[in-house]
Amino acid sequence: MCRHLGYLGPEQSVGDLLSRGENSLLRQSYAPRDMRGGGTVNADGFGVGWWGSDGFSRYRSAQPLWSDPVVRETLPNIRSRAVVAAARSATVGMPVQHTACAPFSDETWAFSHNGVVRGWPESLGALAAELPVNDLLQLEAPTDSAALWLLLRRALGEQDPEKAMSALVQDVVAAAPNSRLNLLLGNGSELWATTWHHSLSALVDDERAIVMSEPYDDNPAWQSIPDRHFVSARPGHLLVTPLEMGAR
Repeated sequence: MCRHLGYLGPEQSVGDLLSRGENSLLRQSYAPRDMRGGGTVNADGFGVGWWGSDGFSRYRSAQPLWSDPVVRETLPNIRSRAVVAAARSATVGMPVQHTACAPFSDETWAFSHNGVVRGWPESLGALAAELPVNDLLQLEAPTDSAALWLLLRRALGEQDPEKAMSALVQDVVAAAPNSRLNLLLGNGSELWATTWHHSLSALVDDERAIVMSEPYDDNPAWQSIPDRHFVSARPGHLLVTPLEMGAR
């Protein structure tokens, strides 16, 4: 069911950010604490995206986060003020390949999905049919998360992140009840997220904003985000509101 992380704040080593704390994203890839019945490990690849002076960059791998040498040898030398990362647990029947790993991106947005769309792919057929053929031809992998990214990217052309993400959750829940839809979106200056049947926490102060599936340490400032809520976060700002369903 995956684990993900969004960070905004002072410039950090990307590699250090992935391994920070006794419950780091690295540890959550092999020993997560709060999967809520959605698997036991997140060993089916990972990805990390960061914003720098040259714009957005990304690395994705089909290897487990703990075994890819890039995590130890390259990412520690990259520094960024904005990062979105994820460790993947593939749903049975979906491929294990690097293009199936979040973050998905168009170099403006970076997107991660922690969860599963029930009944995939048939359940998303009607929603996907509304996309232009050119969009469908850009599907990076035959997975529910890649399809959600196409749907969200299209909506972001017309709506702000809160409306686009809330509407997507509503549409998918209507088409595929009992889905798990923790979505995470970043653009280098703000983070947005949803909770729908999965865990999420946030740590926000005047200098930094971190949104993560599980807290990476025992800092009491972490806030657990209730189920079925929407989050917007940036340094000095955290807004948590209920997801409004049935009010399109």
